[in-house]
Amino acid sequence: MSKLISRNYMLIECEVSSLLTKNMKKGVTVAGIISCAAIFVYLLFIAHAVISTSLVHRINERRYFNKSFEVLHKFDRERGFDLSRRLPKLSTNSYLENDGKELSRGDLDQNKRENATLLMLVRNWELEGALKSMRSLEDRFNRNYNYDWTFLNDVPFDDAFIEATSAMASGNTYYGLIPSSDWDKPSFIDEEELESNLQLMQEKGVIYGGSKSYRNMCRFNSGFFFRQTLLDKYQYYFRVEPEVEYYCDFPYDPFEVMRKQRKKYGFVISMYEYEDTIPTLWDAVEEFMADQPEMVDFDTNSYDFITDDSMIGLEMPIIQSNSNYNLCHFWSNFEIGDLSFFRSEKYLKFFEHLDKKKGFYLERWGDAPVHSIAVALLLRQDEIIHFDELGYYHIPFGTCPSAHNIRLQQRCICDPNAESNIDVKAHSCLARWWKSGGGKYFMKHKSSSTGT
Repeated sequence: MSKLISRNYMLIECEVSSLLTKNMKKGVTVAGIISCAAIFVYLLFIAHAVISTSLVHRINERRYFNKSFEVLHKFDRERGFDLSRRLPKLSTNSYLENDGKELSRGDLDQNKRENATLLMLVRNWELEGALKSMRSLEDRFNRNYNYDWTFLNDVPFDDAFIEATSAMASGNTYYGLIPSSDWDKPSFIDEEELESNLQLMQEKGVIYGGSKSYRNMCRFNSGFFFRQTLLDKYQYYFRVEPEVEYYCDFPYDPFEVMRKQRKKYGFVISMYEYEDTIPTLWDAVEEFMADQPEMVDFDTNSYDFITDDSMIGLEMPIIQSNSNYNLCHFWSNFEIGDLSFFRSEKYLKFFEHLDKKKGFYLERWGDAPVHSIAVALLLRQDEIIHFDELGYYHIPFGTCPSAHNIRLQQRCICDPNAESNIDVKAHSCLARWWKSGGGKYFMKHKSSSTGT
């Protein structure tokens, strides 16, 4: 750069000297000489500006490169990035215990996976949304693990759906047809009464209040998804829905976390339910608790999480419930669960009790509050886990890790301050979970406490 500067100044000096010599030979006045000198100064200024700008750009380019290189190296351990090959490797996690062993892509297929599947209830016409969700989860997590995908539908899958999803998946794909006995309205629901209630709820503006298919789906997800023969061989499932997005690289295998820490249910978002959809659900739950007191251990469960309606900080709940249920639930479109819990006698009796109350159809009970209440009552508090490092979006809400370093480490594409980020909004129940449920811990602390 210094040679370039000297060279340019020498050229300008020679050019101006030539002009002065010519003018002197022609008898040019002192004013002419001054003009030449002014030109000389002007050219020097221009040269200096051009050279300075070039120098600044080069310095900035080097600074940007060094900064990028520094950042990339800073998170080598967390991101497991092989700079020599420019290929991603199996992610490690600073929160979890690990031996630092790095796995190459060739080793990944040999790495032992958990007995788990990615589960999607989906219709043929939702193919585009299904592929979007698959692509996001494959890129952020499953390409490193190759877990099976299980797809369920109440009608046969068409060839186009099977072809496209098979191509998108890194693991094996399985397709199941839901028996009509598991999907359709049960015989004890009176059709005339149902039609009347559908109309009333639709007139009141209750979300999905007039939909029969939505009720089929909610009842199926509450009491029958885990009975499908395709799931018999698995212990864990990860529920995936069409049209969702996973904002961040997964820093660990959540299935492994579930097994090592003996968790039964995992969530990322908790919020309030619409009370108009479940006006008598809590009445049915209280009857169950009275009928089966031996199944509910108030000393170890999360009963307070779903009943406490006291202030959180300086704010009262924005939702006022007409029962002892505070309407908090885990958003079940993202849930990771142990199928043995849903297959257990406790859960089956809980579901059968609710099913007989007809609320899945005559009202519009959702699977999210049903799962959440069951989990809160029937599991120990320490069997529920909040995966707060995992970024996720399902219209209209999402969750984004608040820590800047985590977002960099996990290459998140999200803004924790976005309007859609529900974590600390008034209609979120997460703060209530921190207070009355499992609290807020870093994964590292959880690992240490369990000895894994």
